[in-house]
Amino acid sequence: RKRGGGGRRIGMAFCASGRPGWTLGASQLVAKRCERSRSVRSGGGNAARMSAAKDGAAVESGKAKGPRFDDHQYVTEAPETLVRSEDRNSSMRVKFESMIRSAQDSICAAIEKLDGKATFEQDTWTRPGGGGGISRVLRDGAVFEKAGVNVSVVYGTMPPEAVKAASERGVARDAGFKEGEPVPFFACGVSSVMHPRNPMAPTVHFNYRYFETDGGVWWFGGGTDLTPSYLFEEDVKHFHGVYKAVCDKHDKEFYPKFKAWCDRYFYIPHRGERRGLGGIFFDDLNDRDADTLFAFSTEACNSFVDAYVPIVERRKDMEFTPEQKEWQQMRRGRYVEFNLVYDRGTVFGLKTGGRIESILMSLPLTARWQYDHSPEQGSWEHRTLELMKNPIDWV
Repeated sequence: RKRGGGGRRIGMAFCASGRPGWTLGASQLVAKRCERSRSVRSGGGNAARMSAAKDGAAVESGKAKGPRFDDHQYVTEAPETLVRSEDRNSSMRVKFESMIRSAQDSICAAIEKLDGKATFEQDTWTRPGGGGGISRVLRDGAVFEKAGVNVSVVYGTMPPEAVKAASERGVARDAGFKEGEPVPFFACGVSSVMHPRNPMAPTVHFNYRYFETDGGVWWFGGGTDLTPSYLFEEDVKHFHGVYKAVCDKHDKEFYPKFKAWCDRYFYIPHRGERRGLGGIFFDDLNDRDADTLFAFSTEACNSFVDAYVPIVERRKDMEFTPEQKEWQQMRRGRYVEFNLVYDRGTVFGLKTGGRIESILMSLPLTARWQYDHSPEQGSWEHRTLELMKNPIDWV
């Protein structure tokens, strides 16, 4: 869907080749969603919002409690800042937004150059209560089937389950509030997922974010992780090596701690395997002054191109078989399973009224679920999968 409501749709669908496997066509769902979006933009927004309210949206004095999935307003040009005017004296809110928007520009430019065919489409939106976002999606490229880089600034209310989950990790999100009381928050982040066409080229994900609550609690989170369908040891060592160098520059304990955290976080319990071959991941980070952690987050975010682009350049033109393409599709299925079932960012976005197209941008354009499939013992696929089940140290 191009900015302004016309043109192509950015959606998702699941498909399979001729061999037996589960398939799900989503074109009708996408069409209905786009029809609703066009209604909102063309003046039918009141009816759409009334319909949503009847479906169970919480309304008080005619206004929804916090952001909703359909309350964004499209704009033709991105404003200079998405931070509320009264918050612009908050240096970290402004600094972090500036950093991630600069990263979005540089990363999109590098990926467009690597692809050589497709360019990123952009949607920009704001919300009545402040905040908004810039979503950029590239699809049907020469190298990338789908790639997205999103920036968002969110003012919302933290759901009780998010507060509870944080407490279970030993982190107080509701400091300054009574138990069960809503916790207003500010969040600012950049998130990206890239799905190459060639199964020899790995999928990649990164996210860097900054949170504050109205109770005075703040923290940083983020990370970058690699999800190959086929193992090339030199690629994984290069990727981990880039992030170890970044971590070591700021704290020698960061890399081993964040690498192990990444292996734990991207675990799929119902499969007994990780989503990929790891990288770094961190959350709840506020154990030193904010400027120090901001500097680390900035360098980690800006290291993405050096960590990922050389790998894709090596693999994008390699030959592959139809069977190898099917394996890639099945690994993408695991990606979908983790994101929709376990990923805290996805769940948080859905429960705080996030823009649905931006939240689901991470999903691949196509994926496959083959019934009761296991790779042949000793095969390339089997060796790769074993390392997802039993992580090792790469550097």
